[in-house]
Amino acid sequence: MLRATVELLAECSYADLSVDTIAARAGTSKPAIYRRWRGKAHLVHEAVFPRTATTELPDTGSLEGDVREMLRRTLMVLSTPAALAALPGLVGEMASDPTLHTALLERFGDVLVGALTDYVDAAAQRGDIRPGITAADLAEAVAGMTFLALLTRGALLDETWTERTARLITKGISP
Repeated sequence: MLRATVELLAECSYADLSVDTIAARAGTSKPAIYRRWRGKAHLVHEAVFPRTATTELPDTGSLEGDVREMLRRTLMVLSTPAALAALPGLVGEMASDPTLHTALLERFGDVLVGALTDYVDAAAQRGDIRPGITAADLAEAVAGMTFLALLTRGALLDETWTERTARLITKGISP
């Protein structure tokens, strides 16, 4: 079902995607999908944003290097054909369905809350990050800047953008 969802999003928009179409492509039934996911948005979210090595925090040896790698990984995930097709619809769905936001936090909570909080706290203790910066601040800066840049610039995001944005975020959170 997850693979069928990703394949279909490479062929159509989020708005044109239906649970019926996903079920047919996956060789299953609509009720089988609804037994596992609350609806299309929940299924699409899990299919498009899987838990992989890209969700683990990097350790490059420097704050700017880590932020740069976070940006690269975020860009890689958000710029897949499936993500580009799904994101506009998912953003709208998240605004109207708090359970979708809750599902995101549950799936990525250990990274977004646990590991990233530990990372930010350790960086603050070393003096790399100024006190008061939170894991949410860093996650929002990386994901938000990448998402907005994809919306406004599309395929024009390159290594120059990544380097410049990593420097901007690092300077913003450094003492």
